[in-house]
This record gives sequence, structure tokens and C-alpha cells, in this order.
Amino acid sequence: MLALFGWGALLLSPTAFAQNNWGEVAGRITDAGAGSPVISATVLVEGTNFGTAADEDGRYRLRLPEGRYALLIRAVGYEAQTDSVRIRRGTTITHDVALAQATFEMEGALVEGRGVEDAVGVSTIDPEDIRAMPTPVADALRGVKVQLGVTSNNETSNAYSVRGGGYNENQFFVDGFEIYRPLRTQQGEQEGLGLVNADLAETLTLYAGGFPSRYGGKLSSVLDVSYARPTGPIGGSIYGSTLDGGASLRGGLADGRVGLAIAARSARPRRFFATQELEGVYDPDFRDVQGLIDVQLADGHDLHVLGMVARHRFRLEPSQRETTFGIFPNQLRTVAFQFDGLEEDGYDVYFGGARLTNRLSQALRVEHSLSYFETDEFETYDVAGDVTLFRLERDPDAPPNDPFEAIQTGQARQRDIGDNRVSVQTLTGGGRYRLGVGRHAAETGWHLRRLTFDDRLFETSALEGRDEMGNPVSVTVDSLNDAATLDTWQAAAWAEDAWDLLAEPGRLVVTAGVRADYFEFNDEWTVSPRFSARYRLSDLTTLSVATGLYHQAPTYRELRGEPAPGESILGALNRDLESQRSFLVTAGAEHLFPNTRFSLRGEAWYKGFDNLISYELENVRVVYSGENDTKGYAYGLDLQVRGELVPGLESWLNYGFLMAREEFQEPFITERNDGTRARPTDRRHNISLFVQDYVPGDDTWSLHLRTLFGSGLPFTPPAVGDVIDGVSVFESGERSNGRYPEYFRFDMGATKRVRVGRSPAGRPLMLRLTAEVLNVFNMKNTITFDFVDSGEGFFEGVPTRLTPRTVNVRARLDF
Repeated sequence: MLALFGWGALLLSPTAFAQNNWGEVAGRITDAGAGSPVISATVLVEGTNFGTAADEDGRYRLRLPEGRYALLIRAVGYEAQTDSVRIRRGTTITHDVALAQATFEMEGALVEGRGVEDAVGVSTIDPEDIRAMPTPVADALRGVKVQLGVTSNNETSNAYSVRGGGYNENQFFVDGFEIYRPLRTQQGEQEGLGLVNADLAETLTLYAGGFPSRYGGKLSSVLDVSYARPTGPIGGSIYGSTLDGGASLRGGLADGRVGLAIAARSARPRRFFATQELEGVYDPDFRDVQGLIDVQLADGHDLHVLGMVARHRFRLEPSQRETTFGIFPNQLRTVAFQFDGLEEDGYDVYFGGARLTNRLSQALRVEHSLSYFETDEFETYDVAGDVTLFRLERDPDAPPNDPFEAIQTGQARQRDIGDNRVSVQTLTGGGRYRLGVGRHAAETGWHLRRLTFDDRLFETSALEGRDEMGNPVSVTVDSLNDAATLDTWQAAAWAEDAWDLLAEPGRLVVTAGVRADYFEFNDEWTVSPRFSARYRLSDLTTLSVATGLYHQAPTYRELRGEPAPGESILGALNRDLESQRSFLVTAGAEHLFPNTRFSLRGEAWYKGFDNLISYELENVRVVYSGENDTKGYAYGLDLQVRGELVPGLESWLNYGFLMAREEFQEPFITERNDGTRARPTDRRHNISLFVQDYVPGDDTWSLHLRTLFGSGLPFTPPAVGDVIDGVSVFESGERSNGRYPEYFRFDMGATKRVRVGRSPAGRPLMLRLTAEVLNVFNMKNTITFDFVDSGEGFFEGVPTRLTPRTVNVRARLDF
């Protein structure tokens, strides 16, 4: 823990790594015409955020390691200038700069994504930072977990929550095509690799609130990933570790009119999963291949094609598990599980999309797209388990090393059988039209989507025990066997305009838009107006606000809920279910400290919810009620310190506070959910940290630290229900009456970069060798509880713990 606080302090101390091999450059920045100082002009190492700013006299001073650098000098109202300087150890060189005033021609300019990087609730993620993060497998979605407003409590899963939202309230786009997460995963080990390949990505943009009108269908966030356009000579990468591997190729053909890229990944993290308390034979096998083609049909007319194929399998033969928990020394418990059986889960993904872009003039761009997404999921299991609960006792006067006496207090046997399958096909067509006129950047668009669900459920769960006479009994507590097919469609249209209001370009930009959605299954129209504004108070400070309505049409699993015993799947589908709705208000400010090049960012937000569909979390599975049974609210504050300790390596520290509450509505109120309750995502405090730095004196070595901390999430403990033939059956207890322990994880890695030659295309061959320690402090994080009949009239919660300390090594060659 001391190391964490030490690295956190370094974020605020940019001179902490100044060494003897550093020098500095200093000078004065002036107006090329008048010769007057240019106040607050920035001086950056090109391609990084490392640098400084000029003072009131236009003077600047910047310390850098010895070497040659390209410095980017810029200021509002002036043409940017790039100069090359040579830094020598222990010396100060003088470099004065005269900037020429810029001329602006706004008429007819097409404005695209102006100000995205500093809009409220928006974070831009560099794929290079994701590759540097110490994580079990190369999965870009895991890099989102350390962004502003994001929380997570499970390293085996790539799911995350944004500002009090549920795991299913996040939307994902790759190159403008919507992609989807699997529906049926019960635990993080089954999820595999997220469908975002960092080796193909150019930028990842996370909208944590106030997102534009073109995005719709989710309440909490949008992750929009742009893959890099393949150009130039053939290049790529290949990597491998003890847990995963992959390769990519990209380049241009036909004199640059055609660009091709392909990437493949494979992960077999059995050693990582097998470190958990549940012993057995783990066999995860996750693979995917993605490719894209860019074709310039003619000047201003381009065709973009993206394809994905993924195959994820998870097989487990559980054998045994022993968990000790409680309070030392007098309230300790041990539970022993003995299993026999087999679990096999998996899903396949097939995706193809094409987009035709036509730039009809400098100001008008037209896009039309067509895409198909299919996922086929299955879960099969036949697992029986014997559970024995022991109370550990020891004479309080006994020596500390005396063993405990194990006294059996409860015993049960449960058998679960399941064979569930679901197939989802999504066909989407759409258009987007953008026009830049004067100080306006306007756009409108539409999409039409066909959805088909084929669902089959067969599952049964039985508790086994003995009656009062000692005779064996079996009680079926859950059983379902049914199949159904659903066909439906959705449509949406939107319009939006961004208006640059003041004479100084970019000083005040106001965006207003509206979105309309229709869902055929429940015959529902929704309208979502949205508004945002960004004001540059100075060259160093930006203020921003956003507000609007957001709707989330019911997903298939929300429509279905949990079918009651004897109820069919189609009978469980609720055609009266309405879209969940959120009213959002958020305001933020960001200030750059010019002498350190660190920025401080703060955002306060409030969400009011109605028509909510209540749910409970079981590991990573979300179990829905299938009813609009609650309303609620959430509010919070997010703070971030961000900057570069050394050129080219960005670091940041996030802190978030949130409160999320819900209130059940008539006729769904019971004595166990009455009143205002915590939502399942009510994580009061959240801290995430990512630090990168070079080893002093040798910038071929770099260190990478990643930390996640979150206070405990609420859960609903069970209550003793009916006793059938001597076997206690539990039912839902007081809603959100318990909290899991806090989640804390600290991962670190060290990378050595070696130049091993040049590729045939003339590019340098860079080899990166990395060693990682995951969960450095070996924290025993709890993801859920298994509840066991104590034999004393209540259920004992047995923690299911996540992975302990793990060592991983990886190698990567870029060419």
C-alpha cells in the first residue's frame, strides 16, 4: 500500500525523476509581426502532452532527457510551429520562437468532432496506453476500467459500470458499427475477449454522459472505437505471453487507393483461472479474427468494409473448494465443497459491415451503411456438489499455533442441470449526413434494424438432504423447459447542430439535438432532446455542461425477465414494458497547470430515473424482474489528475464519489423492498490509477502501474423460506441489505524495448519484453457469496473469491 501512495505522490511531482542526464531548453515566444510576447503559448514534445507554457513575458523553460526532440509551439490565434532542438546533459540551450498570426476561413468548412477531447463526460483513450497496462490478456475493454467515471470489481470480466449504471447500459461501436456483448455469461471467466482489438485501433472515445444524438439505446455510456486506416508499407506486430498471443498486419496497396488490415488473437488463460479457490480442470479457449478493407473508389468516394469472427469456449470440471472466512479467532467458518460433473459454455460471433462515404463538396458528406451481427451462445452443465459447513473453535487459553477444532454445523447437496441456447441476428441499415455552413456543423441520420431471437431454456436445480426420519429427499427448487422465437424491428432518426457562437473560433460551442426511436415489439415511441455547451474561459481553463433525456428500449432479457415455474418464455415476454428513462445534468471544468503540464479535471452529475426495470447481480449475470417496477436517482463527483511524468508516457489518477438509489412502485412494493434502497451499482468511493515512467538513466526500460479500488457494492441476502421435507429453501430477503467487501487490486509491469533491426520496408524492428505481477498484494477480493444452510435457522454467506497474485511474461515485436 505504501507503494501506491508513493506513486500517487509522484503524479503531483513532475520533477521527481529529474536525473543527471537531463538538460533544458529555454527561450521567449513572440508575435512575428508586433514582437510582443505570446502569453500562455504551449511548448510540447511533438506527439506527447509533455511540455510547458509561456509566462506573461512569453518566456518558457522545459527540462528534458538528453537527445533530439521536435517541439510543437502553438497558441490560440497563431499558426502552430514545429522546431527541432538538441538537448545536452546538464546544459541549457536557448531557442526563441516567433509565431505568425493565423487566418480563419470558416465558410464552407466541414467541422467534425470539434472539441471532443475536452467535452464534458468524454475521455479519449490511446491504444498504446492499453497495450502497456498490466492485465491478464490483451483486451482493450479492460483498459476502459481506469477511465473517469468507470467502476469495476472483477478482473476476470471485461464488463464495467459507468456513473451508477448497470453493466448492460453501455453501448459499443467499432468504426461506426454497433457491436454487442454476450447475453448469457454467468461469470467473468466465460466472457473471453472483448470485440475491440487494440492492435487495429487508432483511438477509443468513451462518452460517460451527455453523448451526442447519433448515439441512442443505452442510458449510461458509449464507447466509440475508430480503427486506423491502413496506409503505407506493410507493417504489423506479433506478441505472445503465458496467457495469450496475437498478430496483426496492415498496409496500403494500389498506390495507396486500397488499404488492408487483419488481426488475430488467441487466449488460453487456464493458469490464470486455475489460481482461484475452486479447484478443477479449467480449459478456456478464446479466439477471434478481424479484418478491414478501405477502397478509394474515386476522389471523395470511399468504401469501408469491416469483418469479425470470434469463437469463445469455456470448459470446467470442478473438483473441490475449501473457503475459510469470518473473524479471527472466535467467529471463523470453513466450508468444504466436493463437486462432480462438467460445465461447458461458449459463444460464436459473426459480423460484417460496409459503409459508402461520399464527400459531395467541401461542406457536405453523405454516408450509408449496412451491417449484420450474429451471436450464437450456449451453456451446458450437469454439476452436483456436496457442501459441508464447519465452525472452527479453539480454547482461548491455547497457544497461538494450536490447531482449530472443526465442528460440523450444516450439510447439503445440490445438483444443477442445464442446456440453454440463444441465437440473435441483427441486420442494420442506416445513413448519416453532415453539413458545415459558416459557424455551424449540422448532421442528421437514421437507422432501421431487424432483430431475431431464437431461445431455448432447459434448466433444473434440486436440493438434496434428509428428513426428520433420516430418509434421503430431493426438492426441486427451480425448473424450466421451453423454446421460443421472436422477430421484431427498431427504427431511429436524429438531427443535431453544433454552433460556434463567438468571433474567436472554438471559444464557445453550443450543440443541440433531438433523437426519436421506435420499438415495434411494444409499439413505443421515445423522443430524446439533448443540449451541451463548451466554453474556453482561457487558454488554460475550459468549462462545459450537458443535459438531456436518454432512453433504453427493453432488451430481450429484460422483456423475458425470469419465467416463473410452468410459465412459457413467450408468456413471460412483457409487451407492456416501456423504455427506461434517464434525465441527465452534468457540469465540468478542466484546468491545465502550465509549469507542470498536468491537468485537473472535475465533473459533477445527476441522473433521475423512471420506468426502471429492477435487477440483481449474480456474479456478472444480471437477473431482471421484467417489470417497470422502480424509479430512482444517482449523483456523483469525478476528479482526475492527468499528465506525463516523462515525454510520451501519460499517467492519471481518478477519484469518484457516487450515490445510487431506487424506490419500488405500486403494485410491486413488498415489506422487503419498501422505501428508498441502494441500487446494485451503489459504489460510494472509487479510485483508479495508471502510472507510466522510465527507469532513471535508461529510457529503454519503462514501468507501468495500474490500481483499482472500490468500496463494497450492495447485495440482497437470502431469507429462510419454506422447509420442504426437512430441506430449507431460501427466498430473496431484505433488498440491498448487505454489502460486499471493498475491491482492491494493484498490478505492475516492467518493459524493456530493444531495437533489433529494420523490416524489408525500412521500418525499425522493435522488440518489447515485459514481466508483470498481477494482484501484487495478493488481495482476496470477493465477487459474490454462495449461501449455505447453517443448520441453525439461517443461511451462511460463503465468499467466492477472485484471482490471487499471478506472474505473467510477454514479448511483442512491432515491424
